[in-house]
Amino acid sequence: MTNVVNKNYAATVGFFDGVHTGHRFLIAELKKEAAKRGMKSMVITFKVHPRKVLHAAYLPQLLTTAEEKQEQLKSTGVDEVVELDFTVEMAQLTAAEFIEQILAKQLGVKLLLVGHDHRFGRNREEGFPEYAAYGRQNGMEVIQATRYSTEQFSHISSSEVRNALIKGDIERANTLLTYPYAFTGHVVTGFQVGKKIGFPTANLNPVEPDKLIPGIGVYAVLIDWKGNSYKGMMNIGRRPTLDNGDAVSLEVHIINFDADIYHQQLKVTFIRKIRDEKKFNSVEELIEQLKMDKEAVLGANS
Repeated sequence: MTNVVNKNYAATVGFFDGVHTGHRFLIAELKKEAAKRGMKSMVITFKVHPRKVLHAAYLPQLLTTAEEKQEQLKSTGVDEVVELDFTVEMAQLTAAEFIEQILAKQLGVKLLLVGHDHRFGRNREEGFPEYAAYGRQNGMEVIQATRYSTEQFSHISSSEVRNALIKGDIERANTLLTYPYAFTGHVVTGFQVGKKIGFPTANLNPVEPDKLIPGIGVYAVLIDWKGNSYKGMMNIGRRPTLDNGDAVSLEVHIINFDADIYHQQLKVTFIRKIRDEKKFNSVEELIEQLKMDKEAVLGANS
């Protein structure tokens, strides 16, 4: 956790998965309220998803890794980003105990900005009126954030971004995030079929298993490898034409690229979905479709 020297902070608390446009609105409000009072601004978050600490088998389908979240939070210009180690013991703290022990005594919070629908403390059983009362007992001002919505999006949340990615609506997800969605994968040995039909692919295993992979389909993507960027088309699916069974594979064809990248890492950035996955009557039909996909990808990436 960051060592906090200043004891005069305006802070907000949350998991902030994705650091999407709603989060950024909240942080902008925090910075404004901090400036009014001559305080430093602080975002307090958690390194590991709280539900994963309480339920080891839980797969959170994260939008950002811990490192990516740190990077995105820092990009907001907030003065301090503090990562708390969420533990079973912390989960047992009531809202009153969390405000007193963690926020007031440990972190020096003098102003707490609470998200308009955010709840914390054991079982999330209390709300803003109680938080305000507990704050007063600890010399802390507690205020509630403005609800954020736009003409385009009436409700903005990490769940909304996840739903968009699962549906393959990359443009919507990227708009909500304010940056293009990406994941990093290790290149592993595949079936070698793509090479035989003129579209060699890199088969990927995600580096971060808790990170969400968009829904099944064919996507226009950008590939980052060793500091260089390449256009690519990615298939997320079951490869029905090749009778791959139910296993979902992640394959990317990097356009105009020829290098040995086995056992290396690639960053895949999603631009837009090109089409749904479908079964073709022959490999020849698949090849013709891949040629059209390549043209669509080059158009999407231009």
